[in-house]
Amino acid sequence: MTMKKLEIRQMTLIGLMSALMCVAGPLSVPLPFTPVPISLTNLIIYLTAFVLGCKSGTVSYVIYLLLGTAGLPVFSGFTGGLSKLAGPTGGYLIGFILTAAVCGFAADHSGGKRTIQFAGMVIGTLAAYLFGTVWLCAQMNLTPVQGLMAGVIPYLPGDLVKIILAAAIGNSIRQTVKQTASASL
Repeated sequence: MTMKKLEIRQMTLIGLMSALMCVAGPLSVPLPFTPVPISLTNLIIYLTAFVLGCKSGTVSYVIYLLLGTAGLPVFSGFTGGLSKLAGPTGGYLIGFILTAAVCGFAADHSGGKRTIQFAGMVIGTLAAYLFGTVWLCAQMNLTPVQGLMAGVIPYLPGDLVKIILAAAIGNSIRQTVKQTASASL
């Protein structure tokens, strides 16, 4: 019976974090010089990694990605569909799978050390930047420098703030979720 409760709890958390991504993901700020908007998606991925860890956090993001690909308006600017995934920003959306996995792995194996968690979020973000920028360059016929200027450089300060915020509150959220779960069992 306890195993069933754990499975239901984990499924519920996966669904809740996917739903949070669906709410925060469309809230974005378009920039006039690039098709890549400023979004809260990566912040939610970082927090999801703390709450769910590697496997379940990645599953949560993939559910969000599938919902958007199916046409629900959960991507930036309240868009969705396969065309969004196949477009210039699709590489970032796919690259966020790596972000979720790397951040979750770091959260799972950090022993609560913020430096390891911080490094995991930076490495996970760099993986999404790499995948997304290569995709953006191919889609828009950009040079690597142009791709970095359109899809990475303008986002570094904001993404650093998101990483610092997630590092500051992630452990306490993780502990609160664990304590609430153990109290309900």
